[in-house]
Amino acid sequence: MSTAIGQHRSVWDFVQPTLDATCILLSLYAVQWAALGFLDDVTIGAALLAAVVFPLASQLTGLQRQWLGGSTDREVIAIVGTWTLTVLTLALIGFLTRYANLLPRSVMVGWIVVAPCLVALARMCLRILQRALQQRGIGTRTVAIAGLNDLGCQVAHNIRRDPGLGFHLNGFYDDRDAKRLAPHSAKERLEGNLNRLVEQARAGQVDIVMITLPMRAEERIKYILDRLSDSTASVYLVPDFFVFELLHSRWTSMGGLPAVSVFENPLYGVDGYIKRVADVVLTLAALSIAAIPMLAIAVAVKLSSPGPVFFRQRRYGLDGREIRVWKFRSMRVCDDGPVVRQATKNDPRITRVGAILRKTSLDELPQLFNVLDGSMSLVGPRPHATAHNEEFRGLIRGYMLRHKIKPGITGLAQVSGCRGETETLDKMKRRVEYDHQYIRQWSIWLDLKILAKTLQVAWRQEEAY
Repeated sequence: MSTAIGQHRSVWDFVQPTLDATCILLSLYAVQWAALGFLDDVTIGAALLAAVVFPLASQLTGLQRQWLGGSTDREVIAIVGTWTLTVLTLALIGFLTRYANLLPRSVMVGWIVVAPCLVALARMCLRILQRALQQRGIGTRTVAIAGLNDLGCQVAHNIRRDPGLGFHLNGFYDDRDAKRLAPHSAKERLEGNLNRLVEQARAGQVDIVMITLPMRAEERIKYILDRLSDSTASVYLVPDFFVFELLHSRWTSMGGLPAVSVFENPLYGVDGYIKRVADVVLTLAALSIAAIPMLAIAVAVKLSSPGPVFFRQRRYGLDGREIRVWKFRSMRVCDDGPVVRQATKNDPRITRVGAILRKTSLDELPQLFNVLDGSMSLVGPRPHATAHNEEFRGLIRGYMLRHKIKPGITGLAQVSGCRGETETLDKMKRRVEYDHQYIRQWSIWLDLKILAKTLQVAWRQEEAY
């Protein structure tokens, strides 16, 4: 017999999108009524269409994830992004169907401004109401953690950090001796052993039990599960996957059998198509602006020193497949063998024109063609020379995981101060950590933020040479 793992959904998961839709409807009704004093079928149709498009757009922008555990400022940014995507969709539909001309411009402008403000205000009020109810014990559930260890402490931290979960932490329970618990018992209070936990669960004093025992403690896990089967408590097994370098983990099903991904590409399905479309559109726009400057740079490179205008170097792309990355030649040599020496400050190999290009990152402009052919993305982990990959993959744990997505012209590491020479292992480790963080937290809005920040740091960062 096989089964699939479902995700628990609370009443707030239904209240929140319903409230969003209501605010969108009311905002258009209010704006049109204030401007014209009446409602018509076109207004009703536009409002209903927006109420349908907005929750779909929220899945792409991550607005739903912000409600489940994000900060207020990020939620407001996600609301603006979601509403912008909604308005663009409505504008396209209105243009194709010619209904856009039926709504007065003053009404549309007012609606565009009022709707996101009302949605944000309503969400804020809903959070206040939710927390007020939880403080009175309404809608909360008592949680006990079986296992006072690193994972258990992380679960407790997450519960305390996010009141929106509606959990009240009862405490920790563990059978191990005091010496083994010492690193954590100083910070967390041990309420009793596992037998005590079972007694409280049977007495109805615990609603949820989170088992955070390590996977190797199979017998202890079986024992507590057997004992808890005689209670009405909900039991969750929290696997200690944190010991691995988790990369965009998610639940999935393999022929009906549940499985959790540990190393995964976050850009399968719709997200991958969205990123690819954004890459192509933005790259074409960039090339239309940069065409003449690129031509001038090509002439300057050719006249400044003997050698080709462009330099193509072998690097690792998606899933470690070899790609050829385009750059304007900035050195007197074109190293692409088993040993590639990184550029250093006052490197004699760098030409005078090349020094300017590298300082301003203009030598990377030809990689726009790599983006168009699909071997690279605008944003992603920067591709290293093949020789450097072979060197560092044996020195840095999880180094090759940065190749789970396409490499980028710019990346989170580059706008976070990890640009330029990595002459020490610690510097490369820090860059890889940012690459992993980018893969775990990817969203289209993160890409746009990185691109905007790249324009700021490319001209003033001292580390590039």
